Amino acid sequence: MNNTDSKILRIAVPSIISNVTVPLLGIVDMAIAGHMGDAVYIAAVAVGSMIFNVIYWLCGFLRMGTSGMTSQALGRRDLKGVAMIMARGMSVALAIASAILVMQLPIGRLAIWMVGAEDSVSHMAWRYFCICVWGAPAMLSLYALTGWYVGMQNTRLPMMISIMQNVVNIIASFTFVYVFGMKVEGVAMGTVVAQYAGIIVSAWLWTRTYGARLFHRICWREIMEADALKRFFAVNRDIFLRTLFLVAVNFFFLSAGASYGAVVLAVNTLLMQLFTLFSYVMDGFAYAGEALCGRLYGAGNKAEFSRTIGRLFRWGIALSAVYTAVYAFGGEGFLSLLTDDAKVVGASSSYLLWAAAIPFCGMAAFVWDGVFIGVTATRGMLLSSAIAAISFFLVYALLHTTLQNHALWLAFLVFLAMRGGVQSFLYRKLRVVAS
Repeated sequence: MNNTDSKILRIAVPSIISNVTVPLLGIVDMAIAGHMGDAVYIAAVAVGSMIFNVIYWLCGFLRMGTSGMTSQALGRRDLKGVAMIMARGMSVALAIASAILVMQLPIGRLAIWMVGAEDSVSHMAWRYFCICVWGAPAMLSLYALTGWYVGMQNTRLPMMISIMQNVVNIIASFTFVYVFGMKVEGVAMGTVVAQYAGIIVSAWLWTRTYGARLFHRICWREIMEADALKRFFAVNRDIFLRTLFLVAVNFFFLSAGASYGAVVLAVNTLLMQLFTLFSYVMDGFAYAGEALCGRLYGAGNKAEFSRTIGRLFRWGIALSAVYTAVYAFGGEGFLSLLTDDAKVVGASSSYLLWAAAIPFCGMAAFVWDGVFIGVTATRGMLLSSAIAAISFFLVYALLHTTLQNHALWLAFLVFLAMRGGVQSFLYRKLRVVAS
């Protein structure tokens, strides 16, 4: 442990706690659906959740771009810039959310049709979608505010908000399902209630923590200024395009799994919770990379910039070793907590080794994403994601006729490894940009 490690952990640990609670929202939903007595409910929540993951992933630039720009402005000690980035991010988030609500019917129908699940699953997924779509304004606003908090090197507030959201989600979902006798509609309503509770508390905490210092620095006439918006979207363009490749892979993963039937779809969904848990823990260190590398880049401190990257990778390797061991020896027991469907648990045993390989295949991509976002060198993220996505589809196309669902998991691991590998290759170029 040294001073750099301390700085990393001050940002990473609250982020890890916060990020672990984010997939818990999905895990609670899956656990409730898993005890409704039919794999169709698990599959319906999986399809509905994936649709919103696609929508929100496409808007991920609201968090990532805001984080990098904010940390750089903080490194330059530009307080007006810090305030304007927050206001502009929130304004764009609400504008996008309004468009989603207006277009909810074609968006939902198209997405469910593209998944191509069984009719019973599609029907339940549509009922889930029609409720959860009303949480879009809260979720996208939370994206922008969370990115801003990370850029300000403050991950404690997002941690408090995430914990509160999960408490609300658990209470609300159990109430709707077990008290009022609702099914997937109760799961969806619990999620929406938690989302709005999160944005209300987040806005209140921002006012108490930063309002006195920053609110008067916001020039409302400049929020939608053409040149400012052009700069805002220029930074986020590559993030958006990169997200399209990630969305394509994840959406195809769900769709291809659905083609093998409801049981395999349920198995893939539950196993992906293992990836989700790892990804959100690693994202804690990625957030540290965004905040610290962005601020060091803004301040022009090249030596500490390189030192921080090295320490981030040491933490990533250690975490990957721990997660691999846990998944290899305790994966089946974890799945049994999520569902009591013996058919689903039994079918998942042959795929657990793929899930155990996720940490080492995916670690580098998470660390590099944080560094690249912090310095807004987003073209490298786009290039690595494009190459990795092409590799994913090639592997599956070549092997799916013989390996079937195993080919899907192998292709996914290749996708993760390629993202990190290409970004590592591009690090030399990144060093030129950072200098």
